Amino acid sequence: MQTLTIKLHQFILALIVILITFVSYPSLALQIETSIPDSLSQVKTRLLNGEVLVTLSDLQDGVTGVEGHIYIAAPPKKVWDVITDYDNHKKFVPNIIDSGLLSDNGSEKVMFEKGKSGMLFFQKTVNIKMKVWGEVSKHLNFQQITGDFKVYHGEWIIVEYPKGPGTFLTYKAEVKPDFFAPRFAVKKVQQHDCPQMMSAMKKQAESVLLTELKKEKVTVQ
Repeated sequence: MQTLTIKLHQFILALIVILITFVSYPSLALQIETSIPDSLSQVKTRLLNGEVLVTLSDLQDGVTGVEGHIYIAAPPKKVWDVITDYDNHKKFVPNIIDSGLLSDNGSEKVMFEKGKSGMLFFQKTVNIKMKVWGEVSKHLNFQQITGDFKVYHGEWIIVEYPKGPGTFLTYKAEVKPDFFAPRFAVKKVQQHDCPQMMSAMKKQAESVLLTELKKEKVTVQ
C-alpha cells in the first residue's frame, strides 16, 4: 500500500512538472487540430468562381495600399507573358493610352505608361516611367523612376493552381499621387481601376492560350 502511495505521489509530481513546463513554454505543447475554417481556401473558392477581390488600406503619409486577386484559366507562363507585354498594354488594358519598353539590361527593364486616371470630375492624364524586375512566372516588382506619383511601387505575384492548368494572380501596390486628390477619391479610383486591369490581364491570357490551342488542333488535324 505504501509503495502504491509513493508511485501515485511520483505520478502527480511528474504531471505538475509537465503542466508547469507547457505553461511556461507553450511552444513545446502538442499542436491540436481545430475546426476553424481555412479562410484562404474560401478566398480561392470565390476566385475560382470568377470573382475579382480587391482590398484597400490607408497607410502612413497619405499612401493608399491596394491588393487585388483573380484566377486565370491559363498557366503561369502565359500570365507572365501578358503582364510583361509592355508594348501592347495600351491595346488591352483599360485607361492605358500609351505604353512601351524603353530599355532592357536583362535583369531589369524600364517601361513607360500613359493613362487616364480618375472618375467623374477627378479626371487626369498621368505619365509614369518604371523599372521592373523579378523572377519569370513567379513575381514581378515595379517602382516608379519618374512620373506623376509621389509613391508608386508594388508587385505582381503569380501562383500556379495545383489542381489544374490555372493561375492565381495577385497585385499589390502602394500609391500616392503627386497632385491634389483627396484620399477618398484615390481609393475610389483604385477600387474601380484595379478590377478592370486584372480582368483585362485574365481575358488576354486566356485569349492567347485559346488561340494557341486552336492552332495546335488545326496542325494536328
